[in-house]
Amino acid sequence: EVLLVESGGGLVQPGGSLRLSCAASRFAFATFATYGIYWVRQADGKGLEWVSCVDYKGERTRYADFVKGRFTISRDNADYTVYLELNNLKPEDTAVYYCVKGSPYICSDYRPSDYRGQGTRVTVSS
Repeated sequence: EVLLVESGGGLVQPGGSLRLSCAASRFAFATFATYGIYWVRQADGKGLEWVSCVDYKGERTRYADFVKGRFTISRDNADYTVYLELNNLKPEDTAVYYCVKGSPYICSDYRPSDYRGQGTRVTVSS
């Protein structure tokens, strides 16, 4: 069953912005507010990169060094959605972005066993 669905990707010029959304399906409503969510990305031909995480309340966040100051993660538990705001985008940000169901309550790092959505593609190009 699909638990998380990403959207908001697209083609944007360098320096531009996008807002990615990660919406829980109805199967995940009951537990959405009890676990952390994180984003990873994968460029074509490369491995997964951990990008950012948010805890279950949205109070604690962490970012990879390469996105600090440019990306912002947030969540709205009432709307069962996590957001990733991407600003000042660079060509090297081009990738498929996935939201991932993390550990209970906390902001967490990538684990291959964690459930992730189908992804949304971000392309940064002039």
